[in-house]
Amino acid sequence: MKRMFFLLILSLLFFSCYSQDKKQNITHYLFPEFTKGVVLMKTGVKNDALLNYNALTEEMIFENNGVKLALTLLEHIDTIFVKDRKFFLLNGKFLELLYHSKYDLYAEHKCSIKDPGKPSGYGGSSQTSATSTYSSYYSGGKVYDMKLPESVETKPFTIYWLKKDGLLIKFISIRQLSKSFEEKSSQFKAYVKEKDVRYDDQESLIGLIRFLSSN
Repeated sequence: MKRMFFLLILSLLFFSCYSQDKKQNITHYLFPEFTKGVVLMKTGVKNDALLNYNALTEEMIFENNGVKLALTLLEHIDTIFVKDRKFFLLNGKFLELLYHSKYDLYAEHKCSIKDPGKPSGYGGSSQTSATSTYSSYYSGGKVYDMKLPESVETKPFTIYWLKKDGLLIKFISIRQLSKSFEEKSSQFKAYVKEKDVRYDDQESLIGLIRFLSSN
């Protein structure tokens, strides 16, 4: 009985570690797998494709017969639909539309990468090796793979954009966003305090923009 219990715990630990490792290695993609989506052209033509967004290269990738390639001829693309989410090209970047009303809120999905490098003498690591390895991810096309080498650390993050009065405004904090609503300063501050709006909480940001759009 004890042996069976031990094997059960071991299998659960293995599954947990595998799941965490799998999640860690695909964080440079927005979605965990390539999903059927639609590329709407400015001509009105709709193209079905298996799509995913690579936050590391900041490209929309499509998969065809197992081969992953970045979408080109971007100037002819109007909208990309993936999993009920909309992506637009604004200022040469793929931005996801989070909220559309009087004000529009967009998310720019990005990802940083860190390679600790190969071990060197005295317990250190070789930065030269790290740089060489980092470059090989691009030249070898590995950045289009769903999984990167285990030694690579990825850190996904989001930058938000506000479209107000025809202008596209980038902000990286609630304080920066408040400068775009100086005419609603008291309402802005009261809502942020009451709802505990945080930059890293996307839903609370959407709620704030929704509130400001209707007040």
